[in-house]
Amino acid sequence: MSEPQLDELDQRIIEQLARNARVSNRQIAGSLGVTEGTIRTRIKDLQEQRLIQFTVVTDLRLAGSPNLVMLGVHAEPARVPALAQELARIPEIGAVVVLLGRYNLLATGLFTSLVEVHQLIRNRILPLRGVRSVETSVSVQNFKYNFGMARITPEVRPRSRSKAEAVPPAPRAKASGTKGRAAR
Repeated sequence: MSEPQLDELDQRIIEQLARNARVSNRQIAGSLGVTEGTIRTRIKDLQEQRLIQFTVVTDLRLAGSPNLVMLGVHAEPARVPALAQELARIPEIGAVVVLLGRYNLLATGLFTSLVEVHQLIRNRILPLRGVRSVETSVSVQNFKYNFGMARITPEVRPRSRSKAEAVPPAPRAKASGTKGRAAR
């Protein structure tokens, strides 16, 4: 897979959206000295290439007292790339990274039940070909979390006008920024 080629304008647009996801296309265009149409087209292209996505980040308390769980996966080295892809397809997992060090892969997710974590590891991760073992760490207190790095809150799907139900997050290729609305 080849690396995406971003020109200077794309990079500057992404920088502005990462700082303030609610900035208007007109404001970005004015600060970069291009037309609003150019910004709208560039943002649309970046979205279609899945290089950026827009989402609303909710307070963790809205997700039902969740636990941020980090899963360190010890894997056969030759299977790391394939396992990273397989882990990324699991809806409950919000981020997957390849590491050098104690374990080969780190997967993170937000869970409201440690039983759910145990079942995920036992029934869906350990059976994957090439997984040797999984080390689990559960966050007890977060002092800082950069939501631009990886979304850790589950999506909320309205059940009725007065209630909402948490659903697992959809797999994401990259989290490059957030935005409350689509391009204006």
